[in-house]
Amino acid sequence: MSERDYAPLSIACVRGLCDKIYDKRKFAGVEIEKMVKDFSDAKNTSQIKRLIRVLGQDLMSSTNPNVKNGALMGLTSVAVGLGKGCIEYLSELVHPIVACFSESESRVRYQAAEALFNVLKIARGAALDHFPLVFDALARLAADPEPQVKQGAELLDRLVKDIVTESQTFDLAAFIPMLRERIYTRNAFGRQFIVSWVSVLDAVPDIDLIVHLPELLDGLFKMLDDANPEIRRMCDVQLNEFLRSIKKDPSRVDFQAMINILITHAQSPEEMLQLTAITWIKEFVELAGAAMLPYASGILCAVLPCLAYSDEPRKSIRETAATVNFQLTKLVVSEAGGAEGAAGAEVAAGAEGAAGAEGAAALDVSALVGILSQTLHHSSVHSKAAALDWLLRLYVRRPRAMLQQTERLFVSLVASLTDAADDVVRRALAVLAEICEPPTPGDLESSPYYYKFLQALLRLLAADENLLEDRGAFIIRQLCILLNAEDIYRALARILQQERNLRFVATMVDVLNTILLTSAELYDLRLQLRNFNKPATRALFAGLYPCWCHSPVSLLALCLLTHNYAHCNQLISSFGDLEITVDFLTEVDKLVQLIESPIFACRSRGRQTTWSRRLTSTNYWKSSSACKRRTASTRW
Repeated sequence: MSERDYAPLSIACVRGLCDKIYDKRKFAGVEIEKMVKDFSDAKNTSQIKRLIRVLGQDLMSSTNPNVKNGALMGLTSVAVGLGKGCIEYLSELVHPIVACFSESESRVRYQAAEALFNVLKIARGAALDHFPLVFDALARLAADPEPQVKQGAELLDRLVKDIVTESQTFDLAAFIPMLRERIYTRNAFGRQFIVSWVSVLDAVPDIDLIVHLPELLDGLFKMLDDANPEIRRMCDVQLNEFLRSIKKDPSRVDFQAMINILITHAQSPEEMLQLTAITWIKEFVELAGAAMLPYASGILCAVLPCLAYSDEPRKSIRETAATVNFQLTKLVVSEAGGAEGAAGAEVAAGAEGAAGAEGAAALDVSALVGILSQTLHHSSVHSKAAALDWLLRLYVRRPRAMLQQTERLFVSLVASLTDAADDVVRRALAVLAEICEPPTPGDLESSPYYYKFLQALLRLLAADENLLEDRGAFIIRQLCILLNAEDIYRALARILQQERNLRFVATMVDVLNTILLTSAELYDLRLQLRNFNKPATRALFAGLYPCWCHSPVSLLALCLLTHNYAHCNQLISSFGDLEITVDFLTEVDKLVQLIESPIFACRSRGRQTTWSRRLTSTNYWKSSSACKRRTASTRW
């Protein structure tokens, strides 16, 4: 050590202060403490400032760790000697101490933590003027690799938290950016430090942290997938506390500022994170009401895929997602009705006022349809079914808005008819039926999509024989339930008349004919056709007849159903001139069985028997026993 002037410190005091032995440093510290008390009693501020400058600048500039430790001991002694009077010199005391937290020597960092603890313990609330500097130092110490330093930092951290929580003037708004800046740290100790601060502040009754939650929520959710279970637990507990506060008083919550954060995390592959986010969304939808409608597309993007979860570990996620989906459905229904949705939005808007709530309640139909259209291509039956249910409700509740979206949906809806699940096909048909429903009953031309859909359906069936065999009848029957059966048959007959693939036309006529004769859904249409005296029935028969001519047996069945017996005689007489095929014989066999059933019950049982006898006695039927044996194993 040189002979520099360290006045008012003596050379002996400086040497003792910078000694590597703690007791010698402590003895020198006591000397400094007594010196400062004397200066303070004499109001000799210049000497106090000079002493602090010697300790905080001259000695601190040394690279020797022992000298720095001595300087830290000296600054602590100054604060102790001044008592509450140290507040006047707090900046000169705190800054050099905090600077030591960046030293590479762990002993110096530990001594700095101890020194700052002693200074702040004396200054208490006055130290809040330097809170940003202190908090930054604490954040660095929390991630310190040395256990001893970390232990000292924990003591200092608890003291600072006590000072903050007991203060009536703590500037929370200025502190939040500091939290937000550090909340994305990947260091485990740093994360624990941040969560602990959030927890402490939230527990103070006079501090309303919910107002600032949008700035912290994303970082807190990111911690839920931390590898450290303790961090996950801490974060989960704190998020639950926030959610309880939100449910207790939703009027002060900015739901709109947080919902997109939740939507993002609800799509996480990590189960705990996903479940927590969807649970929050569920509460938001329930509490905010119509204010969540503008975010419906994002919410559905997150929850609809969760409906596909079938494994037990993710059962809670699936059930919560289903609840959110149901809540949103109710919101759309009530919002379309008006009053109920507006009320929910007004509560959620809080201080922003009812006018803002009404503006926020607009449902973005285009974005919603985009998500639902994507979901139609999902692998899950439950997800696709939910998307189709949504589309149906939208078409029922918002027909004008949905009309503009039909073109982008149409292809996907038709393609859904090839789905392996009956539930999906049934729902897709319900949506398509809603789209195709003519504004004027019976006027099919008034619907721009009626013929377009049926043409697309026939193209689909023509391109896939398996679909025609397995689902053709099911699709037609469902359509006849959803739409007017007579209109369906008239339109299909008209379209098939223009079809060039005659083999497909014949097959399709056979399908339509079998449905007409046997399906319970077409019972009323069968009754109508039997009453041939009415002009409407004759007009329907005339509309079907040209198309039914592509299948002789189906045509005969139609004539029998309408009691056109004279024409039946002519048809049967011409059958002998037709080419005998397996398909033809199969149709004849089926018709014979139908004639003997109640479907063709006539006034005279004898006439029914006559038709059956005439069909089975034709010359081609007698000579085709081998073909009949083949038909037994042929699927119609």
